Amino acid sequence: MKESKPETSEIFGKKKSVLIANVVSGNKPVDIFIDASETITDIGQDIRKRHRGEAEFIIDGIGALALPGLSNTHTHAAMSLLRGYADDMILQDWLSQKIWPLEAHLTADDVYWGTKLACLEMIRTGTTAFNDMYFQMESAAKAVDEAGIRALLCYGFIDLGDAEKREHECRATEALAAHIKKMNNPRIHAAAGPHAPYTVSPEGLKWCAEFSKEQHIPLHIHLSETEKEVNDCISQHGKRPAALLDACGVLTSTTIAAHGCWLDDAECALLGKRGVSVSHNPASNMKLATHRALPYPQLAGAGANVCLGTDGCASNNNLDMFEEMKIAALLQKFFWNDPTVLPAPAALLMATTNGAKALGFGAGILAAGAPADIILISNRTPCNTPLHNAASNLVYSCSGAAVETTICNGRFLMLDREIPGEHEILAHAAQAASSLVKRAQTPV
Repeated sequence: MKESKPETSEIFGKKKSVLIANVVSGNKPVDIFIDASETITDIGQDIRKRHRGEAEFIIDGIGALALPGLSNTHTHAAMSLLRGYADDMILQDWLSQKIWPLEAHLTADDVYWGTKLACLEMIRTGTTAFNDMYFQMESAAKAVDEAGIRALLCYGFIDLGDAEKREHECRATEALAAHIKKMNNPRIHAAAGPHAPYTVSPEGLKWCAEFSKEQHIPLHIHLSETEKEVNDCISQHGKRPAALLDACGVLTSTTIAAHGCWLDDAECALLGKRGVSVSHNPASNMKLATHRALPYPQLAGAGANVCLGTDGCASNNNLDMFEEMKIAALLQKFFWNDPTVLPAPAALLMATTNGAKALGFGAGILAAGAPADIILISNRTPCNTPLHNAASNLVYSCSGAAVETTICNGRFLMLDREIPGEHEILAHAAQAASSLVKRAQTPV
């Protein structure tokens, strides 16, 4: 039983001092105290004795496993509306025949409800921060603001070598960065978002790199997802994609590069040298048959910050980072024929500490002074029984369904699996998806 079960109207989304007692972190029993700020005030064994009188609410965790909130480092959140719309297709056919034609009919309202749906799913499965690239991103920012989680948002910059289109993409990127700055929300940051070396000209890449540097914001890009894009880059530019990006000034310690399936050893060394964060997206890459796994051993060995992402729901088809941790660990072992590659603790770091570092939202740890981004995972479920090894269970046994409570920036977003407004979001998102498909299928 909860020691002091708060009324949901009193605690959800509000600044309240809370003592979370009797949870497990790092295989040790701890209590966590959060005052009315956004950071963890105190954490340790038996600290309830010090803070019981200060807490507005006391919650008994009943031995739940406490983790930092998970960070999803590569998404297209509003594509939650496309979940299940087109599956089991060749990548180029999937894009040209299904995804791009449907996306041509997206409205700002679609992006708003699609992002609301994605945020709901992430909150329910323990993700408190994500990295998003899409269109109509002012609407995405509004959805994130209301949801209460963290996001790094960028406009998907695509110029296809056209100077006039490039000018439009530059203005759209500037407008989003200015809009997010005006919001003055510490949970929402802007990034530059050149889509990929094969959709953005060297001039566009250089502009994005310079804009990122001038604005002191990160840069988010797709890199070497398929063998074809690597071969085409060599044919067109005389160098591999990572070398091209480096020549354009794109590779820095604030760059997040998604996929990386076809990186070679020299490129891994280059990314490590530049301090790039590389987002592994195993479920999406397996489903779309990119035919090669991200070279995790080489990237990690070179010092790159390897993190984890789900990609969009059109190619995954969910945003469950627990599932992604398991698939990442299994794929790495299978592809490299080595069961010691990417052990469970390392997979956990990819989803927590490494991801938070990539997005710039704190250290991704549970410690005094760290952001109060905390999730509680039930220890009273089959996936955590028995509990010989917490890291093993969390990576190999659990799904996001085991998450009971999600806290971001010191505010409760889910408590005992309850999320305010969930039914309204589901209804509106379903309606938006249905209307989108009808518009796309109606002859002009």
